[in-house]
Amino acid sequence: MPTALIYPLAALAEIAGCFAIWAWWRGGASALWLPPGVASLVLFGWLLAQVEAGFAGRAFAAYGGVYIAASLLWMWAAEGQRPDGWDVAGAVLCVIGAALILAAPRAA
Repeated sequence: MPTALIYPLAALAEIAGCFAIWAWWRGGASALWLPPGVASLVLFGWLLAQVEAGFAGRAFAAYGGVYIAASLLWMWAAEGQRPDGWDVAGAVLCVIGAALILAAPRAA
């Protein structure tokens, strides 16, 4: 599976899992939110481990940029709060940084 597909799927899984815990802990949702939340976080970890990168730290660092952008999309879609211009500018910078980390020419 290509990295360009893995990262967004991993972000969705991580955000959904964390949101389930947030909803239970801070939002008063039922504890029944926890099992699917934990399953989603396990899926996130598995997906991130599929990224073709020489080092886990590099894969995780590049993922961070995608996570930031996905979190803002989640805020808009799931929580009804539209990102402002500063949010969008920051996310664009982060995604550019992630692309640089992944695409940089490196000696083997």
